[in-house]
Amino acid sequence: MRVLAAMSGGVDSAVAAALAVDAGHDVTGVHLALSPDRQTLRSGARGCCSVEDAHDARRVADELGIPFYVWDLADRFREDVVDDFVAEYAAGRTPNPCLRCNEKIKFTAVLDRARALDFDAVVTGHHARLADGRLRRSVDAAKDQSYVLGVLTSQQLAGALFPLGSMTKDRVRAIAAERGFAVATKPDSHDICFIPDGDTRGFLTRRLGARPGPVVDAATGATLGTHEGTHGFTVGQRRGLGVAVGDQRPRYVLSIEPVSRTVTVGTADLAGVDVVRTGPPTWTGPAPRLPLRAEVQLRAHGTAVACEVTAGVDGGLKLALAEPQRGVAPGQSAVLYAPDPVLGDLVLGQGTVRS
Repeated sequence: MRVLAAMSGGVDSAVAAALAVDAGHDVTGVHLALSPDRQTLRSGARGCCSVEDAHDARRVADELGIPFYVWDLADRFREDVVDDFVAEYAAGRTPNPCLRCNEKIKFTAVLDRARALDFDAVVTGHHARLADGRLRRSVDAAKDQSYVLGVLTSQQLAGALFPLGSMTKDRVRAIAAERGFAVATKPDSHDICFIPDGDTRGFLTRRLGARPGPVVDAATGATLGTHEGTHGFTVGQRRGLGVAVGDQRPRYVLSIEPVSRTVTVGTADLAGVDVVRTGPPTWTGPAPRLPLRAEVQLRAHGTAVACEVTAGVDGGLKLALAEPQRGVAPGQSAVLYAPDPVLGDLVLGQGTVRS
């Protein structure tokens, strides 16, 4: 097959490209320039898409003997990922920019362009598996990235290759070292790539400005303090609330109301939810028949919990959770899995949390 290898400059995408070459594919490497200020070097494990990352990707492509290009998608990334991120926080929701990047950039913009150029598939360094044409968890549970891929459709998955899903991250680094790749020991990127200093609240404040409002106690209705903007909070948050309560019990963010700019907090016994409602789902394969028993993961690094899935309002889903969960934030993705003892957890699809 003619394969386009998305090469970020990290160890995962380097090894994925190498394995595609080993498999006999006709491979071309491409680095996605997503930042408008790529001359700023990355700092440790924070951020990505810097000029340093582009050089690292090119070096690996040269060692593999494959063609290499840089595609400037900074404008598309800003519109579909960064602007969406800011707008969601302004609306009191908590988006997942990695999921949005996979949906809108890597498996829409890139895959569409690859197909227009007669490539058969895009290979990436995601830790997830494709088995029988269906998306499944990686064998390395600690590095599994199926959650942020759960938004992909069957048509998009048909044009994807994930060579790393059947191996651990330690094995990936060992392969890179065996090949002499300089990126073998390069730190993984983490946090939000377009906020390299890790200060999400500061980033949003610079974009949205100060929008002061009250912090209210759910049990008493009393105003406990004020804040400079609802964008500085997410449902389930415990630290950094900026309030002090006499009983000394920790408070959690229970809800965010952007119109009145009210952040409501409460004790742990009020923070759990046992019903989640989502928007219309996207399915990674044929739409399953409802009602359905499955497992749902409600955060990128959360633990899956059993649930019963039924049809909700306006084409959405209603998820009745077997155990109450904290920190279920509107705007996040509820990714559904069907446990399979033989082939591993199958990703059924996802819906964006509404409430």
